[in-house]
Amino acid sequence: MSNYSIFDIVGPIMVGPSSSHTAGAARLAKLASLICGGDPVKVEFLLHGSFAKTYKGHGTDKALVAGILKMDPWDENLKNSFSIAKEKGIEIIFTEGDLGDVHPNTVKFIITAKDGKVSEITGSSIGGGSILIFDIDGQSVEFKGNYPTLITQHKDTPGVISKITTMLYMSNINIGSMKVYRNSKGLQATMALETDNIIPMDIIEKIKEISEIDSIKVINPIIEGET
Repeated sequence: MSNYSIFDIVGPIMVGPSSSHTAGAARLAKLASLICGGDPVKVEFLLHGSFAKTYKGHGTDKALVAGILKMDPWDENLKNSFSIAKEKGIEIIFTEGDLGDVHPNTVKFIITAKDGKVSEITGSSIGGGSILIFDIDGQSVEFKGNYPTLITQHKDTPGVISKITTMLYMSNINIGSMKVYRNSKGLQATMALETDNIIPMDIIEKIKEISEIDSIKVINPIIEGET
């Protein structure tokens, strides 16, 4: 028997004509913005497939910009996202391209932050407002942003994951799912770990102190009706 989310049954609350092209696009961009961290000064949206063909007619462009501004799909200001981004001094660029054998509703975000750091995040709006992030800065990942998510880049050595999971266990934080990715053995690995509870900042700070950790990102859930 298949498992269905609330999106599959009643659809998301949203402003706009299409769950995939509007609600999903806004959620996807919001998650990309949270992953990037910091304040963006420039965002290039590399649009693939259906997104590239219909992004103006379906309001996908406004939804993507709204997501970068961390708006939710139901935000009434979504329709004003371009003017709000301009007021904030954010340069917006839309480019149509081919991202290969991926879902037709796929976009690659190239986000430049105030400190000059550039993040590249790729994901898809997979239907009914649901989304999937599958690449962060060239590293394959897979998560949907429905739960608090911890993303680490760390040295691929024994014991690192155990140190992190032990800290979570000691704080009574349950792990819902965990996936670890690496391009080469013994170099750098990326972990995407979803939890049932928001991870407190004191635990995040302790994880940062692990010597093998290169970077850490924490994404709070962006599910329907979040506060």
